Amino acid sequence: MADCCCCRRSDGGGRTGTAAAAAGRRSRACPALLIVASAVAVALIASLELSPAVAYSSRGWLRECAKWDAPARRFLVSTFFGSGVAEIAVDGAAAPEEREVVAEPDVAGNASVGIAVDRARRRLLVVFADVLGHRHGAVAAYDLESWARLFLTRLSGPGDGDAFADDVAVDEEGTAYVTDAKANKIWKVGVDGELLSIIRNEAFVQRKGWYHNLVGLNGIVYHPNGYLLVIHTSGGHLFKVNPKTEEVSLVKVEGSLQRGDGLELISPTKLAIAGTPSRVAESSDDWDTAKVTGRYIGPMHRIATSATVKDGKVYLNHIIGYGITKRTHLIAEGIFSPLVVN
Repeated sequence: MADCCCCRRSDGGGRTGTAAAAAGRRSRACPALLIVASAVAVALIASLELSPAVAYSSRGWLRECAKWDAPARRFLVSTFFGSGVAEIAVDGAAAPEEREVVAEPDVAGNASVGIAVDRARRRLLVVFADVLGHRHGAVAAYDLESWARLFLTRLSGPGDGDAFADDVAVDEEGTAYVTDAKANKIWKVGVDGELLSIIRNEAFVQRKGWYHNLVGLNGIVYHPNGYLLVIHTSGGHLFKVNPKTEEVSLVKVEGSLQRGDGLELISPTKLAIAGTPSRVAESSDDWDTAKVTGRYIGPMHRIATSATVKDGKVYLNHIIGYGITKRTHLIAEGIFSPLVVN
């Protein structure tokens, strides 16, 4: 005869023995599921970091931009809230650590963001920005041997309107070009640090609205044929800028460049675009048009923010470091998967 409800054993809390057993199994299963989920997450993260990379340690969480300094065989990185620059000597070092070479006291409280190596003059251009208040911006130059400051030029301040000095490029004459990711303009700074002009153009804003301009003009490079290439991050637009006439044209790109960040020329016809994902674009008509021909995903959880070329290979700096007492940062080789281009 089947047991009636009153004959089933209770666990003392109103639950039947069967229900209590099921609850016990569930309680034991939860930690196991968490362990499995954690293992899957770790495995996924590990799989994203399989590319050859320079893994270096630092005490900072964020490293926004990295550039290769070939004569000194080192990477140079902006230390973000450290308001300076660090070097990572990689040749022969199994586990390199960054070494601070610049800590700029005159911009304390602002972040060091984009950097560019002026190879002809053996100096480094560094952009400083008020990343939270958008009230201050500056660019400085430092000697690559002594690290003596050559100039520090204010680009924006209180009363100038919101601005976010972001990235920098330098031409053959030593003129620097700094992008404003907030107000969509380009500051032009002379070889000795004098502010020459500000390049503004309505073409920089292809679509109205804050969403399409949350992060505006960002990565910038100088092309040996005498013009600038600059990307609008939120819009995904690539612009060609004549720095002498300040004429601006939209590069017609086949493929998406949305969320593109730092730029680096691999060759006069090939451009690396750091971002999520990172991409390669190519042009056969002097950058009137271009096609996206390669893509690299990499460790997305670290976020690629800048690109550089070392020994003919593209390396992508990732802004976020992980660790407890020290942070490990990655400058990963960009192994781009070819895309089918018609």
